[in-house]
Amino acid sequence: MKVWMDELINEKVDLQIAPLIDVVFLLLIYFMVSSTLKRTEADLTLSLPGAIAQSTQIEMPDEQVIEIMADGTVMLNNKTYATSKTANLAELEYTLLRYQQASILSKTKAIVTISAADDSAHERVVDVLNACAGAGIKNVTFGSSQ
Repeated sequence: MKVWMDELINEKVDLQIAPLIDVVFLLLIYFMVSSTLKRTEADLTLSLPGAIAQSTQIEMPDEQVIEIMADGTVMLNNKTYATSKTANLAELEYTLLRYQQASILSKTKAIVTISAADDSAHERVVDVLNACAGAGIKNVTFGSSQ
């Protein structure tokens, strides 16, 4: 028994490094997969156009159509608010804010339809959506471009 105890005491304990490296790599992979580096986009509540047969006549409120051209030009009521070189839509937002206030006073809904060209930049559409949100207009739909 004493010989066996002496062997245990004199035996050198080795630290196995290969399993530790495996655990480190597994933890690294787990954290890389479970983390997110990018914020997810906020939910944009949009009403997409659709065709529904109506049985009764519907009174359509005043509607503003914002046109986005292929070159990035933004137009409302045939007035150009932004070109391909300017990204600031503060004047459009101010016009939409006035439209929103006028519709509140007349007790109607402020409706904006965005009519974007097929090859227009999505960034410009988001800029127009931000201008609508800044003006407090919640009824935004998309229409087809002519």
